[in-house]
Amino acid sequence: MKYADIVEIGDILVSSEILTEYFFCDYDACGGACCLEGDGGAPLEEREADILKDSYDEYSAYMTDSGKNEVIANGFYYRDKDGDIVTSLVDGRECAFSCRDKNGNFRCAVEIAFEKNEIAFRKPVSCSLYPIRYKKLSNGMTALNLHKWSICRSAFDLGKHKGIRVFEFLRKPLIEKFGNEFYSDLEEAFKMLTASS
Repeated sequence: MKYADIVEIGDILVSSEILTEYFFCDYDACGGACCLEGDGGAPLEEREADILKDSYDEYSAYMTDSGKNEVIANGFYYRDKDGDIVTSLVDGRECAFSCRDKNGNFRCAVEIAFEKNEIAFRKPVSCSLYPIRYKKLSNGMTALNLHKWSICRSAFDLGKHKGIRVFEFLRKPLIEKFGNEFYSDLEEAFKMLTASS
């Protein structure tokens, strides 16, 4: 492993900010705005695009009518300007798979179905890992970077107040995506980074 601005763990390049910055999702403050704001849909792996299509009947009951209409008219995903697969959007803004709770906050229809044990897929890993963004590089390596978004300002503040780092908050999805050994290496890298500061 190398310790600097980038931590190299096997074939994964990790921005050191993921280890040093604080984060704790503040849903009460943002109301799930990440389902609404942004310049594109949520990134999807190809297998996730297939799951969204194959499991539509299980989660579509929780989608909005406009979301269902978007999927019927234009499909479950599109390719963005970089050629990546991303979730379809309603009117170029709201994720087609989002819905609102009784308080008007945004939720993921797929995740609601998962929580009710109606589907085995929780939601796209790009959503589970946020504010970490991951991308497969042309050399076969994977890059993990921290995305700092104004709508999450309160989450960075809350994480600092609670003393919880980004990688600690995202322990479960990081392990689900990259494995226990990778997470243990992250913890070791954190110890080395903080010991030298």
